[in-house]
Amino acid sequence: MNQGPLKKNRIVRTTVGICINLIIAAIHVFRLGSYLNGDLYILYYSYASDILVPIGFYFLLCLNDVQIRFFKKWYVKALIVFLLAAFTEIMQAFGIYMLGETFDVMDILMFGIGVSVAAILDVQVFERFIPGYKISEM
Repeated sequence: MNQGPLKKNRIVRTTVGICINLIIAAIHVFRLGSYLNGDLYILYYSYASDILVPIGFYFLLCLNDVQIRFFKKWYVKALIVFLLAAFTEIMQAFGIYMLGETFDVMDILMFGIGVSVAAILDVQVFERFIPGYKISEM
């Protein structure tokens, strides 16, 4: 079996995944929400991480989907990320604080939005416009 295309695919997907996670980290480190005012400030600090973190976790799973066949399908990655994020939020309702301290049903909706954005980027944008990104090219 020719390892050339597989290695290129791995490199491309790893590069994209790392870049996305670095961008998300930079958004948090540089506290971009601090430049907002009024309702935008409140919305950002209430829900931005609930959208961005699932995107980051989705693309962390993309780092391994070439090697781990179970992660190859986009909906498997999306379901895993959404269920884990929703689980941490539901645990907050029972007083078990994992990634936050206050239960908010809207957080679960934002997790869904974040996972949906990640899946759309993965399947509809990156696979079409980044050469070597598509898994089926292996």
